[in-house]
Amino acid sequence: MTIESPEPEQRTRQRIMLVTGMLGAGKTTALRELEDLGWETIDNFPIRLLDRLIGPAASEPANIGGVPLAIGFDSRTRGFEPGAIIEQVSLLSARDDVDITTLFLDCSAPELERRYNETRRRHPLASGIPAADGIAAERELIEPLRRWADIIIDTTSFSANLLQQAVREQFATESGGEMTLTVSSFGFARGAPVADLVFDMRFLDNPHWDPVLRELTGLDGPVGEHIQKDAAFPSSFNSIRDLLLELLPRYEAQGKSYVHVAFGCTGGRHRSVFMAEEIAKALRSAGFSPTVRHRNLVLRAAETKEWPQQ
Repeated sequence: MTIESPEPEQRTRQRIMLVTGMLGAGKTTALRELEDLGWETIDNFPIRLLDRLIGPAASEPANIGGVPLAIGFDSRTRGFEPGAIIEQVSLLSARDDVDITTLFLDCSAPELERRYNETRRRHPLASGIPAADGIAAERELIEPLRRWADIIIDTTSFSANLLQQAVREQFATESGGEMTLTVSSFGFARGAPVADLVFDMRFLDNPHWDPVLRELTGLDGPVGEHIQKDAAFPSSFNSIRDLLLELLPRYEAQGKSYVHVAFGCTGGRHRSVFMAEEIAKALRSAGFSPTVRHRNLVLRAAETKEWPQQ
C-alpha cells in the first residue's frame, strides 16, 4: 500500500510595497492613506536593511498576521543607490514567500519648484543653489528607479485629496478603508450631539401627548404607526433617505472614515428613535452597515421629560 505524503501547506506571501519617488511628490501623503487603508507603514526606512526586515526565506514572514506592509524611502536615505536597490529587490522578488511592488510618485519640475517655494522648504539636494537645480539633480539620480517601478503615479495636477483618492482606488485592502456609519437618535432637551448630519424631527406629530403612547418609545409598533399617519412623514422620510443614499457614497469616495447621522426630537424617545430605525433599515437595504444608537433611551425616566414645545 502506498501512502501519499500530504502536500506542504502553502505559505501566505507577505505583501510589501516600496514607496519612493521625487521629494515633494506626495510620498508622506500616500503612506498615511495606506495606513488608513489597513497597511502597516514605515517611512524613511534604510532600504539596505530590507533583507533583515523580511528575514530569511526559511523563517516565517516578517508580518505574520498577513497585514500588507508599505515602506517609504527616497534620495535622502543613507547609502541611496538606485542600482543596488534594484538588484536587492529583484533578488527578494524571486522568493515565493514575498510579493513586492514598487510605487513611484512623480511630479513635474515646475510644480515641485512651486511647492517648495510655497512651503518655503529647502530642497535637500539644493544646498546653496536654486531649488530647480536640486530637483534636476535628484531626477537624474532617481531615474533608474522610475524606469524600473511597477506603478507610477504622476501627482503634478493632484491635490493631496486627489492623491489620497488615487491611492484608495488602487491599493485598498479587503479589511481596511471601510467607512464606519452611525445612525443615532437624541433629544434636543438635553442638547444636540456632534454629528456630520443632524435632522430635526420636531415637525412630526408628537406621540408624547397621547397618554397611551407616552411611556412607549419609537421602538414600539403603536408609536411607529402614530408617526407614519402624519401627512409629512412619507415625503420627508423619502427625501432624507434619498439624500443619504447620494451623500454617503461620496463621503466614502473622499476617504471619510466615520460618518454620524443624527435624528433629534424634543425628548429623544419617540420621533427621532423611529426615524433613526427606519433610515437604518433603508441604508442596510442599500448595502450599508450602520450602527444604531439611541442616546436618550438609556437615560433615567426623570431625565426624559418632554418640555412644552413641539
